[in-house]
Amino acid sequence: MQRQYEPGQSRTYFPRTARSPRDIFNGSASPVVAAFDFDGTLTRGDSVIKFLIHIRGRLRVAWSLLILLPLFVLSGIDGDRYADRFKQRLFSKTIAGMTLEELLEAGERFAKVHLDRNTRNSVVERLTWHRNQGHLVIIVSASPECYIGPAARLLGATDVIATKLYVDEHGRVDGSFQGDNCRGVEKARRLREWINTHCVDNGKITLWAYGNSIGDRDMLSMADTGINVGRLGRIGRLRKFCRITSSENDIQRVHSV
Repeated sequence: MQRQYEPGQSRTYFPRTARSPRDIFNGSASPVVAAFDFDGTLTRGDSVIKFLIHIRGRLRVAWSLLILLPLFVLSGIDGDRYADRFKQRLFSKTIAGMTLEELLEAGERFAKVHLDRNTRNSVVERLTWHRNQGHLVIIVSASPECYIGPAARLLGATDVIATKLYVDEHGRVDGSFQGDNCRGVEKARRLREWINTHCVDNGKITLWAYGNSIGDRDMLSMADTGINVGRLGRIGRLRKFCRITSSENDIQRVHSV
């Protein structure tokens, strides 16, 4: 019998003394959820390659990327079709055979280093504002849960939704996912599932969502207020969404085009 992550395992990253999301919902007449993408939104650039280098070294990761170069190019051309396949193949060539415990320990170390070096302060300020307002802050990421969980805890988030890695009966990973990669439609689906699970009356939810790339578009589209924090701004693929103005850190509304 094969052992897998249990649903909601990510919550072990958060203090057990903290109030649960359901407790907060029950105490609020109009609960607010703020969902943040991680890579390129709360932090600069992609974190996956940096994490793999952190635990496996530059040489092994570089060799794996060279072997997978054709698939990497295809993923850049048609991400919906090839990106998930490339990501799983890369994980298989780098972390296959590691134990879950090893990944979790490495994830704890990497999360702190990565946030120290790559935080986007203007977006983290928005996260802190939501948290200070008593809103539920959820980090929703396609990156692996093993380090997104610790990063979310360090940022003071309520919970985390991220890509889960399959774990076999011996407690080892093989690089494959448990379920789908948490990007695009899957990111929006899992956020909606989270709200339905934790909210008594989800019809009264106010949802904010922050993202920077096409993989966040579905999540931003389902929100009452979707905010584009991508660096391309007016010419980016999320240009129809609101932006944070760089000067005042306020929300600037833009019209669909």
